[in-house]
Amino acid sequence: MRLFPALYSWVGERVDLAPLIYLIKKKTVPDHKHSLWYYTGGMTLFFFAIQIATGILLLLYYRPSAEAAYESVQFIMTEVKFGWLIRSLHSWSANLLIGALFVHMFSVFFMKAYRKPRELTWFSGSFLLFLCLAFGFSGYLLPWNKLAYFATKVGTDIAGQIPILGHSVLVFLRGGEEVSGATLTRFFGFHVAILPAAATFLLLLHLILVQLQGMSVPPALENNPNKKSIPFFPHFLLRDLLGWLLALLLLVVLASIFPWELGEKADPLAPAPAGIKPEWYFVFMFQTLKFLPAEILFIPGELVGIAAFTVGGILLLFVPLLDKNPAGRSGRWISRIGWGVVVYMVVFTILGYLWPATK
Repeated sequence: MRLFPALYSWVGERVDLAPLIYLIKKKTVPDHKHSLWYYTGGMTLFFFAIQIATGILLLLYYRPSAEAAYESVQFIMTEVKFGWLIRSLHSWSANLLIGALFVHMFSVFFMKAYRKPRELTWFSGSFLLFLCLAFGFSGYLLPWNKLAYFATKVGTDIAGQIPILGHSVLVFLRGGEEVSGATLTRFFGFHVAILPAAATFLLLLHLILVQLQGMSVPPALENNPNKKSIPFFPHFLLRDLLGWLLALLLLVVLASIFPWELGEKADPLAPAPAGIKPEWYFVFMFQTLKFLPAEILFIPGELVGIAAFTVGGILLLFVPLLDKNPAGRSGRWISRIGWGVVVYMVVFTILGYLWPATK
């Protein structure tokens, strides 16, 4: 029972904790009708932590080669104690992480939390979103099963459509002309070394900026003379922890009742399965490219679609610089465009799953 005070005293004799304790005691969080959205950032961080913990455990047994990757995942699921659960937690938390990231990004967008002086926080958060999508794309291939193989082939084929640089990008991603063991090894390197290093740097920067600048208040409530706030410790932190417990419960239920399947081993000589689709967070783009005609004004339809998504991503990144008056008319128009994007993503994702595969 006296372990914690003794440990605190031992550390306190060596490190001055007074500034940190003072900061924690004085830190407050705005309390208003939109405060619920403040917890989406913590939820995203929680799923990211689950990804790191389960990913390290999987790394102990995974072998990144075309000859051994599938068998090593099979070994994890059948021979390693609770290996199936760890893999299922990793796969489900990856999907929940992307979902939480989208909710967090749109909540920040609609509350105009990107406005001055928080532009750098928005930029770092946007890059983290792009990195997490790259995590999903690179991690999808690692089990080396049939669906992952052909989905990666389709995804890298699309990247190869980029004008001028397309073929170089395709060869860089695949490690050659075709999806092969070299692609698997390369994606493994991206997934466990390059992307985590970049994500750790950006995440630390993002968290430091949030701590320095505090939580943003929506423009409509900013000048309210009766603004309220709650202490970060323990009120906000305990609510955050409650959300994490609920997220953990959801994750364990999903992983236990719907364990992530491994499927069949990849066979480059086999025909592509019918109706193949990417992960759900890429489906709206995939379905859009399927709907586009072969040519639009003598330009390949897929190329027009890729260019449109690229421009959309750039506009999203620079929205703090485009929205000159968040509380005014231009800000309202940007919010309406944002709602249009949300509806478009939801509708095309649903169509992606309902539209017949032959069309």
